[in-house]
Amino acid sequence: MVLELHPKDTRNYFMLPQAPEDAGYYVYGIPGRGAFQYAHPAMMSAILLLSRQWQAMDKRKFGIGNISLAGGVSSADHGTHRSGLEVDVRAIRKDGLHLPVSCYQPQYDHDATAALIALFFSYPGISSILFNGPKIANVKKWPDHNDHFHVVIRR
Repeated sequence: MVLELHPKDTRNYFMLPQAPEDAGYYVYGIPGRGAFQYAHPAMMSAILLLSRQWQAMDKRKFGIGNISLAGGVSSADHGTHRSGLEVDVRAIRKDGLHLPVSCYQPQYDHDATAALIALFFSYPGISSILFNGPKIANVKKWPDHNDHFHVVIRR
């Protein structure tokens, strides 16, 4: 029997586990099946730790989207997301469904999203978060960031 290792790219970055048991996150993104979810070890550590901390705060999972394509190749849809040090995270929905929600829709949970963003900011090394949600501290507004926030971590 051969033990199958988790997918790894040419930079030796691992793909984010796609369905870990009892994780505080779910995955989404285009292309799917983890193709855009190769993370620098610093980002991988942040996601795994923060998902556990989030579980202690809220029963709903948060959505992890694009991080980096294998090898850090460029994407037509993103000018960023090549270093493995950036991740898109969906805003939290009141109903807990694993679907996008704009910060201007009734199903958007402002308080939970603000708490999740504060949790990310509590992690050492987070340098910025881009999001258009109203009345959330320390985020920078950015075009097309109404339904997710973009987290950048320093190496």
